[in-house]
Amino acid sequence: MPHFFFDTDDGNFRHEDDEGFELPSIDAARIEALAALPEMARNKSPDRDHRTFSVRVRDKDGTAVYSASLDLVGKWHVPRAGS
Repeated sequence: MPHFFFDTDDGNFRHEDDEGFELPSIDAARIEALAALPEMARNKSPDRDHRTFSVRVRDKDGTAVYSASLDLVGKWHVPRAGS
């Protein structure tokens, strides 16, 4: 079974996966990567109005085989007090 590593970046912290795990296929690794993005966003306090979450999938040789990102963008539509 193929072994994949998932490197993540939440805009503040970059983590390079040194353990990885086995998955049945590269398509399964893609699904895992995409599922990780909303989870990353959910677990991070929105301290600013723009943040990019990303994940990169590497194979056992360290070659990047897939990457994905999720942009969280907030925008005010009314004046805010104190601004």
